[in-house]
Amino acid sequence: MFKALANPVRLQLLQWLREPERNFPIEDGIADPYEVGVCVSHIQAKTGLAQSTVSAYLSVLQRAGLVRATRVGKWTHYRRDEERISWIVAALGHSL
Repeated sequence: MFKALANPVRLQLLQWLREPERNFPIEDGIADPYEVGVCVSHIQAKTGLAQSTVSAYLSVLQRAGLVRATRVGKWTHYRRDEERISWIVAALGHSL
């Protein structure tokens, strides 16, 4: 998890996904950004990075348990795993 957060772009992705309606063109989306997530194409457009790079970053965050992926047709949507993030923050606060 710490390795996933060490990359500034991955950290920025998590920050953007915290408030999807503020950071992404929700009106262009095909799913609820809080229930399903933000389409990877919208995330890619905001970063300006290659789609493969963005997908790799999101996969790292998913393996770390920080985001969840949901397929809607041929598109993958990502949203923060707030329950897991809250648990991590609480565990860190308790142990530090």
